[in-house]
Amino acid sequence: MPRKIPVVCDFPDVFPEELPGLPPDRDVEFKIDLIPGTAPISRRPYRMAPDELKELKTQLQEQLDKGFIRPSSSPWGCLALFVEKKDQGGYYRIKIGEEDIPKTAFSTRYGLYEYLVMSFGLTNAPAFFMYMMNSLFMNELDKFVVVFIDDILVYSKNEEEHKDHLRTVLTRLREHQLYAKFSKCAFG
Repeated sequence: MPRKIPVVCDFPDVFPEELPGLPPDRDVEFKIDLIPGTAPISRRPYRMAPDELKELKTQLQEQLDKGFIRPSSSPWGCLALFVEKKDQGGYYRIKIGEEDIPKTAFSTRYGLYEYLVMSFGLTNAPAFFMYMMNSLFMNELDKFVVVFIDDILVYSKNEEEHKDHLRTVLTRLREHQLYAKFSKCAFG
């Protein structure tokens, strides 16, 4: 982190290189509501090339190690697809309700797994994440903060005020174990 942003330097834990394990328990968990009578759907995994299998194994192990997924015996099982998504940290900071975890199961050559945290591809994930962020910053919204999904804009009238506003936002992120990716931030 550049030293020319002193306020930011006071919050190195808000800018980790890698996400820590599971998020804390929160007042809200992601729910997956189904149409009554919906029967579980399960699909066989796609065939994958050797380099895809190697990457799949690596990603499964990383997510298992962090506690984001676990082996599953769910009757559900969607296909595991590779989608290039560089930043997914925000979604991984929200737990899925225990009763809905089996609905996230995905099938691979290496077994069936299920998510314990919100993942990309879940229909209402962006709206839910935005709801959570707006709730966290409710007192600051339209005063000096604008939130759009996982982007936070902090605006101020002068430099001193901006330091205070940044400190408020970074403190809130710290308190709720939410993180920012320094390389995606713009200061100035």
